[in-house]
Amino acid sequence: MALPITLLVPNQAHKPQVRLQTRTPDGPRGMLNTFVHILKSNGFLGLYGGLSASLLRQLTYSTTRFGVYEELKSTFTTASTTPSFPSLIAMASTSGFLGGIAGNPADVLNVRMQHDAALPASQRRNYAHALDGLVRMSREEGWRSLFRGVAPNSMRAVLMTASQLASYDGFKRLILSHTPLSDNLYTHFGASFLAGFVATTICSPVDVIKTRIMSAKESEGLGRLLGRIYRVEGVGWMFRGWVPSFVRLGPHTVVTFLFLEQHKRIWRALRGERGEEGAKI
Repeated sequence: MALPITLLVPNQAHKPQVRLQTRTPDGPRGMLNTFVHILKSNGFLGLYGGLSASLLRQLTYSTTRFGVYEELKSTFTTASTTPSFPSLIAMASTSGFLGGIAGNPADVLNVRMQHDAALPASQRRNYAHALDGLVRMSREEGWRSLFRGVAPNSMRAVLMTASQLASYDGFKRLILSHTPLSDNLYTHFGASFLAGFVATTICSPVDVIKTRIMSAKESEGLGRLLGRIYRVEGVGWMFRGWVPSFVRLGPHTVVTFLFLEQHKRIWRALRGERGEEGAKI
């Protein structure tokens, strides 16, 4: 499922998000200006820089967190009861933490490859593709470099999965309980759109920190980094890049859950199982 989702919702919005979160004071301001800057500097294909790393990230991070979450939810769901919303948050947090660790190497590559063109030519890493990046990072910086920023990345993964997956199930329950809609495409769209908005807002501060750490040439303590960002940018740093982040994550969340719901429906039909609507989730 990760591959078609990544291809349908590609890097055009994620690259401006990374550029805005790592922008120098004299850099382009706003999403549209950043788009134009990338097109002028790198051409149309510049919007797809780091695509191989994005694919690798989806195949590791997303597969892990969705797989673990659905397995946990299935384990604690019976014919008469479903997990409470706090339980869903705990399950999502656990699966997000594991997914953050699994996807960290690809995430480091993703940030570096998309930020590369913003660096002076002498400082660019010029990874050919994701596998080349993994090999070179391990050889030049040691295997620990693959897990640079794993703490904020795992924290971000916990927040993302809890605010995305658990909130989706929560919004879906509310729609089914308080509207005449049934468990259909309209319900899935509405719940996933709201989940994307919540996830973008909650994850924005951690996203900025994660991007700054992973794109840095030298390691810097989290406390020192936060102090420096606050002194230079004030509290506005927490939502820098929110618009391109939502432009990317909103459609990504919608497409993800539309695919996931159809995938589960086909899987249940093949196994002769009752749908989730029978369990009132």
